[in-house]
Amino acid sequence: MHEKKKTASLALSVIIPAYNEAENIGPIHARLTEVLTSAASPYASSYELIFVDDGSSDHSFAMAQKLQQQDLRLKVIKFRRNFGKTAALHAGFSLAKGQQIITIDADMQEDPADLFKLLAKLNEGYDLVSAWREQRHDPTSKTLPSQVFNRVVSQLTGLHLHDFNCGFKAYSSELKDDLQLRLYGELHRFIPVLAWQRGFKVTEIPVIHRPRRFGKSKFGSKRLLNGYLDFIQVLFLTTYLQRPLRLFGTIGTIFFGLGLLIGLHMFWLWLNHIGIGTRPLLSFGVLLLITGIQFISMGLVGEMLRNSAFRAGDEYSIQQIIASDSEE
Repeated sequence: MHEKKKTASLALSVIIPAYNEAENIGPIHARLTEVLTSAASPYASSYELIFVDDGSSDHSFAMAQKLQQQDLRLKVIKFRRNFGKTAALHAGFSLAKGQQIITIDADMQEDPADLFKLLAKLNEGYDLVSAWREQRHDPTSKTLPSQVFNRVVSQLTGLHLHDFNCGFKAYSSELKDDLQLRLYGELHRFIPVLAWQRGFKVTEIPVIHRPRRFGKSKFGSKRLLNGYLDFIQVLFLTTYLQRPLRLFGTIGTIFFGLGLLIGLHMFWLWLNHIGIGTRPLLSFGVLLLITGIQFISMGLVGEMLRNSAFRAGDEYSIQQIIASDSEE
């Protein structure tokens, strides 16, 4: 009988996604190494660095590859093209062996020394600790949309954080394993929401934020539209994925009800010998009735698809099982 070989675990994995950050690769590696091998670090003998090159068009991969030849604790992943930050995090999670995981952007705007603060908070029983850039050193064109985004997400999801999209985060290994099954598209912006909706404990702590010294920010107007659409997607996935009829059925019932009221009003006018054939309200009422039926039908189809693909494990998330080891 052959036993399955177990992969040795480490205390900490640090994942650094990067896209066109060639000038920052050396400094972020040097600073992380300095912090993690310092006398105050409990991870000096048990950590790994995972650099994920998200299809950079500059010399980011070459720089990381050169560093890897000098540092065996460094692992480097190279994408064939730019697939996005969510894909980079997923690739890093898949390779990580750490019992705890840190993600940090390669732009050097967060100080790696603050990872000890995140991990200390994680050890208090949290599954995700997000960094809060309390005093951001970015242009208004970037900070203002971010403030609006954070407030809207907080109000509509019920998870009240100041900074959802900061890439500097600490994860438990249990959350990392759960996220590997759910991260796709550009959902990295909503990792705290996804974790919280699954029942994991989420919090944030303030960290130092510094101006960017090298490279260019990847923030642009296109990301605003993408973020808006992704937010609608996350709201649907976390609220109505298991119960699509509640969303489409509610909308359909409202439309159908309004159409029915208009139809009854038209019927009353007809009974009183008042012409209704040329009234636009009649066409509008019929349109509402048909649209309402369509929405309800969409909800029922969604329920049938959900039932056919049903997996009980998607309905809940187990934190711990306590049972007796004795067997008769």
